[in-house]
Amino acid sequence: MSDELWALIEPLLPKPGPKLVEGRPRVPDRQALCGILFVLHTGIQWEYLPQELGFGSGMTCWRRLAAWNEAGMWDQLHVLLLKKLRSAKKLDWSRAVIDSSHVRAARRGPKAVPARSIAHGRAASTTSSPTPRASRSRCR
Repeated sequence: MSDELWALIEPLLPKPGPKLVEGRPRVPDRQALCGILFVLHTGIQWEYLPQELGFGSGMTCWRRLAAWNEAGMWDQLHVLLLKKLRSAKKLDWSRAVIDSSHVRAARRGPKAVPARSIAHGRAASTTSSPTPRASRSRCR
């Protein structure tokens, strides 16, 4: 992570509370954030985050992610980055997509009515037929 990006993120992070028990020193926030980004980017499970990468344990990163989410840090970061991109004229709205699952409908639409069939009688089944000619099996 670049120093420029970290300079934007660090002030948004909540201050950690006092340590209640002795133990390992707290993993620095920047390292934990890199671990979070690694897991989210690769899709690896939290428990399999390699210790050798220096991000702390997967559980540490997961807890930090949850704490930052609870503090609203991700929403604040989103707004901050949008403002920064907007002021630099770097937003390209021609490629924007709205996910309808996140847009609340004001009212319910009309009740769905089953479609009417335009054919008389039942349609032939495409998966089975009572006639021997319809079988494609050569084992007969």
